[in-house]
Amino acid sequence: MSREFDLVNEIVLPVTPEEVWAAVATPEGQAAWFMSGQAVEPSDAEVWDPPKRLVIRAPEGEDGSFDAYEYLIEGREGSTVLRFVHSGLIVGDQWPDEFEDMTRMGWGAYLHSLREYLVHFPGRPAVYVEAEGPERSATWPGWEHFITSLGPTEVGDEVSLTVPGLPEQEGVVDIVMPGFVGIRTGDSLLRFHCRVPFGMTAAVSHHVYSPIDVDAYAAAWKAWLGSAFG
Repeated sequence: MSREFDLVNEIVLPVTPEEVWAAVATPEGQAAWFMSGQAVEPSDAEVWDPPKRLVIRAPEGEDGSFDAYEYLIEGREGSTVLRFVHSGLIVGDQWPDEFEDMTRMGWGAYLHSLREYLVHFPGRPAVYVEAEGPERSATWPGWEHFITSLGPTEVGDEVSLTVPGLPEQEGVVDIVMPGFVGIRTGDSLLRFHCRVPFGMTAAVSHHVYSPIDVDAYAAAWKAWLGSAFG
């Protein structure tokens, strides 16, 4: 069984097209809102037209499955519209029925992080950290318990997290979606993901806009997630 998909997200960003291009087409930019990226060269892209359009197609799987990512960047007076299209072909039943809705929502969360970065931390280099919680068990407390343990989780609420080995994580909730909570601190974007529908556990991603010890941060977050979900 196979099925094609075509997921579209659009966001208005109060910056120039050149700033958007730098954020989506360079590894430094990707680390600031998405994850640690690989350098994208013109030869790697199906379309390379800075700062207007970028199309990247991931290597095709042995079964013919593929993913393609298109960034359409349109400058308007005082802002830029980014239209992001994730398309591809799924072969087999490796994804749940909710794949398209969940994936579209996930990209919506990432694009929100892009806007937060461009508005609050423009041009600042980022260090990307990620960590996963422990495997689920019979006593796994679940995502709702975890959200409750964070404290206030409405957009605009102030939050303070104590993570042994790290500075106090103080900031405001900037996004809340099913299975996703984001906090913006004075020098970072902190994101918590629930990936249970994909057979995975919770995870944290941390975009820090100041020099840090990545290994120490990753170890501290892993231990913290272990205490929250163990």
